Amino acid sequence: MENLQAIKQRFGIIGNDIQLNRALEKAVRVAATDISVLVCGESGVGKENVPKIIHSLSHRKHAKYIAVNCGAIPEGTIDSELFGHEKGAFTGATQDRKGYFEVADGGTIFLDEVGELPLTTQVRLLRVLENGEFIKVGSSKVQKTNVRIVAATNVNMQDAIAKNKFREDLYYRLSTIEIFLPPLRERKEDIHLLFRKFASDFAQKYRMPAIRLDENAVRILENYPFKGNIRQLKNLTEQISVIEENRMISTSKLQQYLPNNFGNLPAVVDQKSNADFATERDIMYKILFDMRNDINDLKKLTSELIDKGSIEEISEQNHQLIEKIYGGPSNSDSNIEVLNIPQRISQEEEYDYAETIDEDETLSLQEKEVEMIKKALEKNHNKRKLAAKDLGISERTLYRKIKQYDL
Repeated sequence: MENLQAIKQRFGIIGNDIQLNRALEKAVRVAATDISVLVCGESGVGKENVPKIIHSLSHRKHAKYIAVNCGAIPEGTIDSELFGHEKGAFTGATQDRKGYFEVADGGTIFLDEVGELPLTTQVRLLRVLENGEFIKVGSSKVQKTNVRIVAATNVNMQDAIAKNKFREDLYYRLSTIEIFLPPLRERKEDIHLLFRKFASDFAQKYRMPAIRLDENAVRILENYPFKGNIRQLKNLTEQISVIEENRMISTSKLQQYLPNNFGNLPAVVDQKSNADFATERDIMYKILFDMRNDINDLKKLTSELIDKGSIEEISEQNHQLIEKIYGGPSNSDSNIEVLNIPQRISQEEEYDYAETIDEDETLSLQEKEVEMIKKALEKNHNKRKLAAKDLGISERTLYRKIKQYDL
């Protein structure tokens, strides 16, 4: 049996990630058997290499190997493609046709994107897995086939089962052995290796020197999330190889080719805009806190004056309070209305007065809160997540307040 490094060289697999090595080891071990295998992983991680490895190391290696993209075949014709059809089975069926399961008898079939199979086709596939039997479309004759099935999917099969989009019994038949290929963002140490390999390949293809990355650009590349995985990295390398004249790629040049979803990369932001908004927000907070303190002083003064009951003292302390709030001495010509409180207030009136102050305070704070929420939403183009971050609250709290204030 070939060792792991030899298999990587044979199939052009680059990387030394632990998860990748574990997946390849499982493929090598299961190859000698006829067990069904399900390869899982995101789109673009290289799932198509696993069935090739399994087939080439199995006793079926001299028989047919057929790869079928289940998501690319229309629902109305996929049964015919997989199992064949009889002449006259449907409009356009002018002659008998062999399906992939008949053609690949004794070999291996790779069903890519198996999660996209229609439910009716899943029933037929389950029968093949259970006893090797199938029936052509338009026929009543049962035929036998001896094929090894390796399937692959990039969807969450448990979710698909829960939504009745995939049969649970078929899932367990396919996933006797499950092999998981990690996404590229979990293989950070392999990213630069793959980039260099692709750069070398494209240099030979286009007959030009290979591109290279400076140290900072390497770190940027390794921290990029690569939602398209290896396929995205390969396309990125080809773009840069063809377009850039300078073969040493800097950080700024690399970022021109990376989409804006940088993930955990250092992002370039509008510092002035953020600073302006932060300053305005701080001012608003200060006003709110000052208002609360002033109202609390008024409450305290009211309580003391009710206890003392002296009009002269009321007038004097009113002027002192106004000087404190407005930062200057009060005078008779001022337009500021001095707080006048009756000398004697009944217990019921005292309660009503205190309630009025609380309502005014609540209303004022509410208006400021609504104003700040509107500004944050406007600044972030109604994106609640960003607005909540600017306001210093959770997105859930912001959503509740939006509903509360009918914004």
